[in-house]
Amino acid sequence: MKLWLKKMRKGYGKKLVSIHAWNAWIVVILSVSGLMLIGGFWRETLGIGRVWLKWLHIAVGLAMLAPVVYYLFLASKHWKQLRNKPWQKANTIIVLALLIGWLLSGIILWQFKLAGPRWSNAALLIHDLLTWVGLPYIIYHSITRTRWLKDSTRRTFQVSEPSTQIPSVPAPNTPSSDTEESETRSTPAAMSNLRADKSFHHQGGQLQDLNRNKGSKIEKPQPVYTRRTFIRSAVGIGLAVTLGPTFVSWVGKNLKFDNSIDSMLENDPNQLVPLPQPLSASSPPIGGGAEGHFRVYTVTPIPSFSNANWSFRVDGLVERAQIWNWEQFVKLARTVQVSDFHCVTGWSVYKNTWEGIPLKHFLEKAGLKPGAHSVKFYSGDGVYTDAITLEQAQMDDIMIAVMHDGKPIPADLGGPVRLVIPQMYAYKSVKWLNRIEVIDSEHIGYWEERGYDKDAWLSGASQRFPNITGS
Repeated sequence: MKLWLKKMRKGYGKKLVSIHAWNAWIVVILSVSGLMLIGGFWRETLGIGRVWLKWLHIAVGLAMLAPVVYYLFLASKHWKQLRNKPWQKANTIIVLALLIGWLLSGIILWQFKLAGPRWSNAALLIHDLLTWVGLPYIIYHSITRTRWLKDSTRRTFQVSEPSTQIPSVPAPNTPSSDTEESETRSTPAAMSNLRADKSFHHQGGQLQDLNRNKGSKIEKPQPVYTRRTFIRSAVGIGLAVTLGPTFVSWVGKNLKFDNSIDSMLENDPNQLVPLPQPLSASSPPIGGGAEGHFRVYTVTPIPSFSNANWSFRVDGLVERAQIWNWEQFVKLARTVQVSDFHCVTGWSVYKNTWEGIPLKHFLEKAGLKPGAHSVKFYSGDGVYTDAITLEQAQMDDIMIAVMHDGKPIPADLGGPVRLVIPQMYAYKSVKWLNRIEVIDSEHIGYWEERGYDKDAWLSGASQRFPNITGS
């Protein structure tokens, strides 16, 4: 084992440089792909490419394990070199913590079905936090430590105090063996002589001036702002301006700063009257209030509705097609249920108290014609659709929801009316629902066309095969 470790650590300096380069490329790919995955614009533009991008993100994230593990074999030797360099030690610890944190939280998110919603929620929060804090740090660290800044001959800021005597420069033809030359080239003295040699050759006639001014100190003018300082400041300000507002927004959304239903309703673009009045089981909510917070994902700009442009209809292969305006719809009898809400991206909101009309009631009142096979749902955004089979539609807890925790559903969360299918992932729960159509065949929904599973069952769904004749 010792021999193997010794072989691994041989030439460790070059290996550290290689690890650094690989990590840099991995972080770049993960950063770009991760930001594209959460960006609303890219969700629509990429289409099915978003699924491929997701798998690329996962594969590259897993590949990050290789340089991290490789570094751990070199760490003890590297750590000795950093013995008297506390800032470099701190930087190494920070970068390692970021990489390991990203890796572990990413694996949990990758296997979110096995990990369960609570672990996935925590992993998603940690993954995001490391991204918004760590990514600017790594970008800043990388840019301010590029090779040209390390080159002392290219720095703007240098203060020198030449000696009062001219150093002697060895004659170029001094006899020496190849072995001696190779051994001494890397010594500090040899490097100093080489730099002195180059300096005197470039300065030419200035040597005579130095002789005439023995005993006096010559200082080069010192710029107020060095190139290194300027680059660091520019990068720091750029990152603060670019990523700062996004990070603050993320903090507000994820740490519940002004992210309540009340704050969403205050800025709700929907203008529908009268407002639905909650049943006693909704206010206060029998579930005790939702635990967690919703993340707002859309494939279009969030639509807004008023009494003039909103309607709800049930049609297709039914005996009695029907349409309601808002005033009629809020008068329909409603029920209350408590259920959890799970997104396929890994986050969940627990103990939601929903108030609305069970889907089964709409289908029973409409009456199904022979040949009916599936129930198709339309979003008021004009783009999003999804469907479930008639068998699945008999589940008791599928609801056309009008209220959440005793309050109207804001547009951000899919209001005024949204579908809720608690036993499936949330991409089946169509937002801004305004039409239900009974059709004679399968329908591939928006995200199913882009690679998602047609049946979005949660693990352990209790009514995967419901009793169609049940009430």
